[in-house]
Amino acid sequence: CQLSERDFGHVCRGVAESRSLAQLNLNLGIVSNINRVKQLAEALKTNRSVQSLFLHGSPLTDAGLALLNPALSIHPSLVALDLGDCMLGDEGINLICGLLPPDGAKSGLKELTLSANPGITSKGWGRLAIAVAHSSQLRVLNLDYNPLGDQVAGMLAVAVASSRTLEVLDLEGTGLTNQSAQTLLDMVENYPTALRTLILAENNISPELQQQISDLLSEGEEEEETEAHEVTAREKNPWICQNNSSSQMVLMTSGLGDSLLAETEM
Repeated sequence: CQLSERDFGHVCRGVAESRSLAQLNLNLGIVSNINRVKQLAEALKTNRSVQSLFLHGSPLTDAGLALLNPALSIHPSLVALDLGDCMLGDEGINLICGLLPPDGAKSGLKELTLSANPGITSKGWGRLAIAVAHSSQLRVLNLDYNPLGDQVAGMLAVAVASSRTLEVLDLEGTGLTNQSAQTLLDMVENYPTALRTLILAENNISPELQQQISDLLSEGEEEEETEAHEVTAREKNPWICQNNSSSQMVLMTSGLGDSLLAETEM
């Protein structure tokens, strides 16, 4: 849709006044100039309800994101942000890392899309990998169609291995080879992670390696489901192990954010 400046202003005033708007989709160039960025930033400072903001394909650049960032960083409800194809660079990444607070310091993003931002260098991706490793809430990260290469993929593997929450990582069309796939395979095989889905299509990776990674992720999901069923059975039969005075209750939190109670002999 083509919105006139007047109509875009009406939309922003509506966003500012709304108490129920949960998702705001301005993809494909709606936020087309710096004046519109400023209007959107003002609206988001007042709005308290938006949970998902999609700006895919908007020519924000780092300067535009800098104008939006104060509103994004204090928004009480925002959990999903799409900045794909927004012409971002390393300065933009520094701002985005501030939306991934560590160790529950404050609320932060659960879903982040940074597809097709080729201006970001390996330095910027390295900074993001550190933030992802320590983020206490991020569950979905889409980095498809960025020229990452094997070096950045190695950084991301370390980040995924360290993260307690990341469930989905999209690396489609990011210039990876079997070297990256082997690193990711070793990570999935040897380290417990919350990862459920890893997208590696349109890379120079053998089908065999992709299948091995997929199989291991599927096995991990099945094991988690089995454990969940066992815990549910214990909860339905609270008399189990209660005759042993040495047993203690231990609160175990899975990587998927579900708190599970399990009795463990200590």
